[in-house]
Amino acid sequence: MSASTILGPDGLPFDRSVLRRVEAGATTTGVRSTDALDPSTGLTPERLAALLRASEDGDPASYFELAERIEEKELHYVSVLRTRRLAVSALEPVVEAASDDAADVAIADFVREIVLGDAVRSSLFDILDAIGKGISVTEIVWDLSGGQWVPDRLAWVDQRWIEFDRTDRRTPMLRSGPGEPGAGTLPAGKTPDTAGPPGPHLKPLAPFKFIVCNIQSKSGLPVRGGLARPVAWAYLFKNFDLKAWVQFAEVYGQPLRVGKYHPGASDEEKRTLLRALANIASDAAAMVPQSMAVEFVEASGNRDGAMFEKMAVYLDLQISKAVLGQTGTTDAVAGGYAVGKVQNEVRSDIRDADSNALAMTLKRDLVKPLVDLNFGPTGNDGRKRRYPNLRFQTPEQFDVTVMSDALVKLVPLGLQVEASLVRDKLGFGDPKQGAVLLKAPAASPPSFGTPGFGAPVPASGDALARAFHAVAAQQAADTRDETARIAAKLAAAADPAIAAQLARIEAAVANAGSFDDLSDALLGLAGELSADDFAAAMRDGLVLAHLSGAASVPAIAKKRKP
Repeated sequence: MSASTILGPDGLPFDRSVLRRVEAGATTTGVRSTDALDPSTGLTPERLAALLRASEDGDPASYFELAERIEEKELHYVSVLRTRRLAVSALEPVVEAASDDAADVAIADFVREIVLGDAVRSSLFDILDAIGKGISVTEIVWDLSGGQWVPDRLAWVDQRWIEFDRTDRRTPMLRSGPGEPGAGTLPAGKTPDTAGPPGPHLKPLAPFKFIVCNIQSKSGLPVRGGLARPVAWAYLFKNFDLKAWVQFAEVYGQPLRVGKYHPGASDEEKRTLLRALANIASDAAAMVPQSMAVEFVEASGNRDGAMFEKMAVYLDLQISKAVLGQTGTTDAVAGGYAVGKVQNEVRSDIRDADSNALAMTLKRDLVKPLVDLNFGPTGNDGRKRRYPNLRFQTPEQFDVTVMSDALVKLVPLGLQVEASLVRDKLGFGDPKQGAVLLKAPAASPPSFGTPGFGAPVPASGDALARAFHAVAAQQAADTRDETARIAAKLAAAADPAIAAQLARIEAAVANAGSFDDLSDALLGLAGELSADDFAAAMRDGLVLAHLSGAASVPAIAKKRKP
């Protein structure tokens, strides 16, 4: 482990002891309380507009609480939002070494073990809370018991406890009491006299202590970039619609009750009749004097509430568009499966963008602290540390067959590829010392069934077979070259008598007018050709081929030596 000085975002050293304690926990009497009023109760357009303006002016607590309540009360919104968050949190993290250098590979192996651990994987869904609220803050509680700085747990921080720097409105800061360590400025627009007990202050988030994720649906301030902001209006209007629908169903779900009393009825008798009419609705029974009458009048006209349903469906479709970018995979629309399959491509783009934002966040706020705390910010050569790359593997992002075929074709042509990068893309770790390794099968001697002698090349999907046949084809080419040299030597060493016989046969072939003429000419030459001379020439040729092959083996081996 390196003892190099680690600097915070402000360029100054910081106290590492803060990393092992909880900084953003709830307090009983302080400003970080779990109790909160429900801003969605009695919400009106005027109140919602005022709440959103207050969040921009430096008091986002009520807005974050409203965003939480909408997720609890709006079923469609929580469904599509959870779908989007799960689509990213279910992806497999991939850690790639910065280079093939042994130190970089060791660092990547260490980071990969942490990132694939339960503490990080189980917190990805919480970190993606930034999709709805525009920002999420997760506290890292570090553990040093094993001699290394590793996350013991990652704790979701309630956004109500977060405010933004009064100057840039972008830098998140932690609400704290005046007695807490690191407590600094008061929130924007507040003074010690108006802040009230216990006096909420803001303190900067400790370096290497928090994972701050920003996933925004629009450019601008983080508090205005979350999906909960536009969805709040749809929630409000849909809430009005559902209340009116329930009232409509209550009124038109049962007939109108009309009570009749005689002209001389007293006030007490009238009140008795009114109570009876009311009891009919709830108890389905009532008792009235015999002199009074009750009639039921059926309502006429539109009683199915289609207008309210259309309004609710319309607002659900707008929420689907805001969260997923489409409606085909969440709602029953014309086109069914085909429409959903096409529109799902847009959803994949959103998923990839979310995964990229999450990967950059983790690399900045988790991977860098892991490397700096355990290995130091500089390498052994004094240069600035190179950090592993982190990304999330999407199903259609990578094709093993295409990469294998490319390597088989391009590496023999001189393309240089780092082995660690190939292993990282395939999801394989670097082999440990002494481990049993898989190896390519030994190449068999070329035969008439190998490429180069007319056999078909294997299908492109079998990368190992293609590599073997590529080697076999080269061997076959070398064999053909050697065969041509032996044939030339054999022709040069042939007995002149054999050469004369061949010349007479060639003359017979050239002068023959038909196959019958050629057959007669060859039969006439049978007695004149000497078989002994031909056998002697073949004997000398075979000896020459054997000696030539034995002499060429060392030369071929030397030629193929890397």
